[in-house]
Amino acid sequence: MDINTIRTDFPILNQEVNGNPLIYLDTSATSQSPSQVIDAMNDYYKDYNSNVHRGVHTLGTKATDAYEQARMKVRGFINAQRYEEIVFTRGTTSAINLVARSFGEENVSEGDDIVVTEMEHHANIVPWQELAKRKNANLVFIPLEADGTIKLENVEAVMTDRTKIVAITHVSNVLGTINDIGSIAEIAHRHGAYIAVDGAQAVPHMSVDVQAMDVDFYAFSGHKMLGPTGIGVLYGKAELLDKMEPIEYGGDMIDFVDLRESTWTDLPVKFEAGTPMIAEAIGLSAAIDYINQVGADEILRYEQELVKYAYDKMAQIEGMEMYGPKEERAGLITFNLEGVHPHDLATALDTDGVAVRAGHHCAQPLMKFLEVSSTARASFYLYNTKDEIDYFIDSLERTKEFFTHEF
Repeated sequence: MDINTIRTDFPILNQEVNGNPLIYLDTSATSQSPSQVIDAMNDYYKDYNSNVHRGVHTLGTKATDAYEQARMKVRGFINAQRYEEIVFTRGTTSAINLVARSFGEENVSEGDDIVVTEMEHHANIVPWQELAKRKNANLVFIPLEADGTIKLENVEAVMTDRTKIVAITHVSNVLGTINDIGSIAEIAHRHGAYIAVDGAQAVPHMSVDVQAMDVDFYAFSGHKMLGPTGIGVLYGKAELLDKMEPIEYGGDMIDFVDLRESTWTDLPVKFEAGTPMIAEAIGLSAAIDYINQVGADEILRYEQELVKYAYDKMAQIEGMEMYGPKEERAGLITFNLEGVHPHDLATALDTDGVAVRAGHHCAQPLMKFLEVSSTARASFYLYNTKDEIDYFIDSLERTKEFFTHEF
């Protein structure tokens, strides 16, 4: 992997922020896009901007082909069995809500259990909270270890014959924990439950095989994997999606409309009411091409090299507290620096051109578990370098000195 060549593909990196070179360490919130993705979307708007699945004219046919080719590319990228199992959504959040509103509504009853964890993003807690309220069901939490990991025996311990859905993240956006989804899916299925996985922080950074893991649903977003905002993917096993009712109605998802009754078209368009995210799907397709060209395994190897390098250097800073497992973690580090509020820290780093995230990271239950109100987070991707990490560490040291120095 030639990092210098890769960095030339990302035009946004060639700028200064507050008079300093941009050091972008906020990929877990939104990744940057290479020129190949930007150009693919521009080409659509310049050359064949048209709606899909409607007209038979040349532009409409070309747009439809590109849109459906994107779906096929996603299918191969996560190794889904059929293209009908790939539903385009606005993002991970809308994909999870679709599962909760449709599948959950039909399959969860009063007294049933919905199993989640305290490490979930709000997008993978709130929809299940609301479903539990509507159905008078129970939310059950898998206990976390002190380092933010999950023991499989604890997964087993919370499962009963009342468990209907296990909703869990593949990779924590705060802790960097990589959960053993395949084993958790096996436990869920053994108890007659289904598993829905938030893969937003996993798909951009490692190989994901939904068939090998045997998950029932898997959701992720384009903007975290070099693609555009406004598009995501819901993978669902075809036999489950086929039985689910749509939660949005209108153009494209219709088969036949009478004055008082309507029927729905086949998968996956049944869940894609209205004009879909055409340019965004084309951009996502280009992002997958880019990731495939570099290699998902190579991206993971490089990120883990970066995160270990950063972790070891950050551990040498007095007053530094880092959260999550030390070993086998994803490419992010969430931390607090004694004597410096995370928002002040992020503001100070920004004056040096370093972009990090500060706040509760849409994970307030996890903040409560960690006994903090907020944290800072540095997240890495294939376009970051060790030199950038060195600059980040120097900026942290300057920030600490400024806020803790006794005048």
